[in-house]
Amino acid sequence: MPRQIYLFATSTHPDAISVKSLEVRFLKPSIDFTAYDYLIVTSKQTVKALEQYNKKDFIHIPALCVSQKTAASYEAFGGKILDVGDGYGDNLVKNIKNEPKNKKWLYLRAELIASDFVYRCQENGYVINEKIVYVSECSSEALEVEICENPTLIFTSPSAITCFLKTHTISSDANVVVIGKTTAASLPKNIKYKISQKTSIESCMQLALTF
Repeated sequence: MPRQIYLFATSTHPDAISVKSLEVRFLKPSIDFTAYDYLIVTSKQTVKALEQYNKKDFIHIPALCVSQKTAASYEAFGGKILDVGDGYGDNLVKNIKNEPKNKKWLYLRAELIASDFVYRCQENGYVINEKIVYVSECSSEALEVEICENPTLIFTSPSAITCFLKTHTISSDANVVVIGKTTAASLPKNIKYKISQKTSIESCMQLALTF
């Protein structure tokens, strides 16, 4: 009998029980976009947060996007792409270091973040300011979902794991798939897991379906 797959993510998949891990609350801090040469966009939620602002104030500013999917979302919004990362926030350092240090960056971010790439770049003399444009909070779905025996659990963010563990434990009979190394680092130390080949839900599902 195939294992039941639970997907903890903001997106859904037809072959899994999709559990929306987070509720997103958007903020609208005051931003002077004229002060910046580049934007840093690390999620689709950031793109949604930008919908609150006057598009003409920022849409011409090229953005460094964390992944191809985020870049596609920003392009669909009408934005210009400066560069695209490999899906890991930590690795954006190498993209930023390709640009001159006299350029000013604005990182539009969540309240809680897992990577310290901004700090590391600032330590090397890059000018990066940050604005919190959304807050992610645990959803009732993630807190209340009932998990069957011998499940396959897919986690697509550190927050998804944090929310799940507020009301659940990861049983020894569970197969665990994570979307990347940063997410894996949020798992309890004794949990065995596998990392998807690519940082995408489809890649996670392909791996989960092999169990």
